[in-house]
Amino acid sequence: MGRANFLYWLKPAKRPTPLRRRKCFVFRHTIRSGSRMCESETEVFVPRPSRTVQEGKCPEDGWDESTLELFLHELAIMDSNNFLGNCGVGEREGRVASALVARRHYRFIHGIGRSGDISAVQPKAAGSSLLNKITNSLVLDIIKLAGVHTVTSCFVVPMATGMSLTLCFLTLRHRRPKAKYIIWPRIDQKSCFKSMITAGFEPVVIENILEGDELRTDLKAVEAKVQELGPDHVLCVHSTTSCFAPRVPDRLEELAVICANYGIPHIVNNAYGVQSSKCMHLIQQGARVGRIDAFVQSLDKNFMVPVGGAIIAGFNDSFIQEISKMYPGRASASPSLDVLITLLSLGSNGYKKLLKERKEMFSYLSNQLKKLSEAYNERLLHTPHNPISLAMTLRTLDKHCSRAVTQLGSMLFTRQVSGARVVPLGSMQTVSGYTFRGFMSHTNNYPCAYLNAASAIGMKTQDVDLFIKRLDKCLKTVRKEQNKESDISGVDNNDKTEDVDIEEMALKLDNVCLDTCQDSS
Repeated sequence: MGRANFLYWLKPAKRPTPLRRRKCFVFRHTIRSGSRMCESETEVFVPRPSRTVQEGKCPEDGWDESTLELFLHELAIMDSNNFLGNCGVGEREGRVASALVARRHYRFIHGIGRSGDISAVQPKAAGSSLLNKITNSLVLDIIKLAGVHTVTSCFVVPMATGMSLTLCFLTLRHRRPKAKYIIWPRIDQKSCFKSMITAGFEPVVIENILEGDELRTDLKAVEAKVQELGPDHVLCVHSTTSCFAPRVPDRLEELAVICANYGIPHIVNNAYGVQSSKCMHLIQQGARVGRIDAFVQSLDKNFMVPVGGAIIAGFNDSFIQEISKMYPGRASASPSLDVLITLLSLGSNGYKKLLKERKEMFSYLSNQLKKLSEAYNERLLHTPHNPISLAMTLRTLDKHCSRAVTQLGSMLFTRQVSGARVVPLGSMQTVSGYTFRGFMSHTNNYPCAYLNAASAIGMKTQDVDLFIKRLDKCLKTVRKEQNKESDISGVDNNDKTEDVDIEEMALKLDNVCLDTCQDSS
């Protein structure tokens, strides 16, 4: 592409800036190797908004698609597989059989990192390395914007939350060779539990305590277990922020203080907590008053990108780098590319707008669900410490028949309501050899069955309205079926009562006749 074409695509920007004159996030010799290829045709130009990116900040206003595509193209042609005169004689030279696959990945074929470090620069892939560095810097900026102001380091890892937690635990293994236990306040979610098993540790489950409607961290039980096992034998405390109501975020500040007092690492599962200022504030406060070593969050749940990526962040650069070096081999650049495109498209203002809208949707969903629950003699559980998830009781359904609760869940799913879930009483589930009573309710014996719904980032008013409408119809249908069954059951009971009465009268008559016969004899 010639200079004229570059300037044509950059018309919205006032003045293009030469890429090779900017301070970059990767080593200068790496940039030079990519720039040599570009010099054969033209100077490399990027739009003026990249000055914000150069400083590691997310631009306030989002970029348009043409600017974004030009930016990605400029990065991609710095990878050796896209050099015009490249001669590859190795086993991994960025060869792609399908042109469609190449376009899908914007020709970033080499991935990110090197065999010993997922954050390391690849000499043959200057563009991909730069993409990775920019992405990590923008994500760090967004985490600070969302409420964790003192976070110092983070990186995007091409694994979902569960495996990313496993990577953190495996890194801690080298620091604490005697440790074999992970203390885990119970949350009924399989992947976070299996992350501990996969890392080779024994989870020590701490049951939650019921305070009003809420399930909260039992701090006394946590500290007692640390003392019982011995701090040296505890790898870490594995706490949780975002969760399904009536479970609420763990008492992070108090847990962080316990960890600091006993010298125990603290890993936080912040799966979909970036979108919640309350969850992020808990992490910030925990790090301020005590100890939090790393917190892990999902890319798809917080940034609306495809599943397959997570962010590992923390307050100590060396520990976060240690985790990144624990990742074996290179990694896919797809999650980094997806979140980079998303953040540059939204800008920080766009992301802040999404966070504001999510809060508004939470209030709206709460009000609508409260009205509906009262119409059916149910109630919205009071869980003020949970900023994302809500729960509505299903007592009247469960009172008639426990099957009606699961039937409601099936009806919602077949009517294209996804994300809502019903939690019956007494469910049992075995996960990796551990049996949980009352599974999905985060405790052995929650007082009632209930239905969950969450206000997550990206939810719109029409989503709430349609959910309430369909839930209302499903509840009416279930109630009608229950009433029919009650009527049939009532008729059967009446018939049985009449039969019993007749039999009793016949028996009494027989006795009278027998007595009469005996008297006459």
